[in-house]
Amino acid sequence: MSMLEVRQLDVRHGLLQAVRAIDLAVESGETVAIVGANGAGKTTLMRALAGAHPATSGTVHFEGEDITRLAAHKRVARGIALVPEGRRLFAALSVEENLLLARSARRAGTWTVEAVLETFPNLAGRRHALAGTLSGGEQQAVAIGRALMTNPLLLLLDEVSLGLSPLAVDRVYAALANLAGGATMILVEQDLSRVLAIADRILCMLEGRIVLQGPTSSLTRAQVTDAYFGLAAGGPRTTQRAPA
Repeated sequence: MSMLEVRQLDVRHGLLQAVRAIDLAVESGETVAIVGANGAGKTTLMRALAGAHPATSGTVHFEGEDITRLAAHKRVARGIALVPEGRRLFAALSVEENLLLARSARRAGTWTVEAVLETFPNLAGRRHALAGTLSGGEQQAVAIGRALMTNPLLLLLDEVSLGLSPLAVDRVYAALANLAGGATMILVEQDLSRVLAIADRILCMLEGRIVLQGPTSSLTRAQVTDAYFGLAAGGPRTTQRAPA
């Protein structure tokens, strides 16, 4: 039994069908990367897995339990944590206060404020600083740390490198590399080089569907790029910038 099993998942935004007939299984300890152009449905899929957006049809099973209609906060209590695109911190609260907010929904486990600061040492000296005064990289570290404070079994990371400097991205991915091998992660990422370095498996989405998937070791950059642009499926070229 897989940790996460998604079957024929459809998700809509009103009349717009953003996710179409997604089948997905994620094993315990696996790192899965989802790539695709803007509007491919990646963020909607992540929000649906976290319970932040309702499924139109299909099922989501986690640890053998049907959680398709389960509220987001109850999914957190069962071990699913989302690091949303844009971080969404409380700017007027300190780093420590943002981390401690996660305690209300947390599972029992080993993640504490001290453990987060050890994982992200650049935050140690900023513990009492207001989140709104942090750099983008520091804010992203807090957002990931806040999710870790819930002691998740499955960590969902949506566009963790978006808007960050190369140095900040290096720091974030160094921390994620330390988590890989123990944590189970699904990450949405545009930087293909990062994906190839950290992920066990890659999924490429196009117009709400998974059009390519496989172990990272078996996929070439050209295959992923063709799927990203819709060329693998015989689709038209797009004006989207190619993944890095």
